[in-house]
Amino acid sequence: QAQQAKFLSDVENELEELAVTIAQAKKMVALIKGAATKEKERVEKLFAEASEALATFQKEVAGFIEDGERSMLGEAEADLRWKEERRAKLAQCKQNLENVPSTDTIYFLQEFQALKVAMEETLSPTPSFPNELNFTKCTQAVGAVKDVLSAACKNQWDRLQGKGVDGLSFQEVEEGDQSRDGWEDFLLFPPHPHVFFSPCTVAFIIDLDSDTADKFIQLFGTKGAKRVLCPIPYPESPTRFINCEQVLGVNLMNRGNYYWEVELIDGWVSIGVIAEDFDPRESYNRGRLGRNEKSCCLQWNGQNYVAWFGGFESVIQQPFFHTIGVFLEYSEKALTFYGVKDSKMTCLQQLKVSHFAKGQFDPFQNKINHQFASLFLCKLKPAFFLESVDAHLQIGPLKKDCVSVLKRR
Repeated sequence: QAQQAKFLSDVENELEELAVTIAQAKKMVALIKGAATKEKERVEKLFAEASEALATFQKEVAGFIEDGERSMLGEAEADLRWKEERRAKLAQCKQNLENVPSTDTIYFLQEFQALKVAMEETLSPTPSFPNELNFTKCTQAVGAVKDVLSAACKNQWDRLQGKGVDGLSFQEVEEGDQSRDGWEDFLLFPPHPHVFFSPCTVAFIIDLDSDTADKFIQLFGTKGAKRVLCPIPYPESPTRFINCEQVLGVNLMNRGNYYWEVELIDGWVSIGVIAEDFDPRESYNRGRLGRNEKSCCLQWNGQNYVAWFGGFESVIQQPFFHTIGVFLEYSEKALTFYGVKDSKMTCLQQLKVSHFAKGQFDPFQNKINHQFASLFLCKLKPAFFLESVDAHLQIGPLKKDCVSVLKRR
């Protein structure tokens, strides 16, 4: 009886758990069906619009050919008729002259004069045809549309199948995609409430520029940097930092989206972007990343992450991450920093113009709202500040386990 009571209790617990999971499964089924139905409706509408656009283009091209043919054909046919009539008249006059008896001088003179008049008739103006018929360019235009359409179809089909960079799969969801409504409950990690993106689709390969490295920064190839006590005898360079232990990437960013990751190996490290025209000879106070309006960064100071821009700071309450992901959206004038661990990305801070909620005010965000957008008037470069003596960083490759998961921003 004791075993029976325990067994029945276990069964009851199992029934309750099944009831919960069944409810979740039903919700999942409903979500899948609803999302699929909405997607089908949208796809059908878009295909109909695409077909309508192609049909309109086809009608316009056909009309263009017909108009060109009609315009040029009228002139050509008129010229042809005149030439045929003139030839027939000349042939008749010539025949009449040849048929005159040699003894009939008066009749001969009459026919000769008629032939002479026919020969002297004003010639028809030569048709002004172009070297190339305008409507013959339609083949080239339609062929170009066909090639673009075929390439776009193949590219989008590859994306639907998940064919990404280096054979790695990826998923990408457009901003504002309503078909995701309700899915958050079933994601492994809670999403950040902004745009979804996949790192491998915007992965950016960064190489450190030795001509910018401060003399107290030792470079390891083009990916590693460490602050040292003994100065490195670098050659003189107008782009080299002389008052701050900083180094830049050689890469320029002035359009599109960029994503890269940095391993924080040791010490205090700042990661960010800087305007290409920034003066590397600025003083220490003004030259450090984020202490001016020409740069911004995320700093690890040994205790906290801190976002910097224009001398204003925002302390971030998050645990330490060895890997920091940086996502720059140039056209959107936004920079987002992530803590990356295993296959999870945690948004640490996003720098972007944003309106305050009523009754709220943040000096850091206020600075962003007033001056951050002007940073994007310049070409930008990846920038790194090794603040403490033992600071050490490595620009790392994108983690494959992070690429294969739907990322949140």
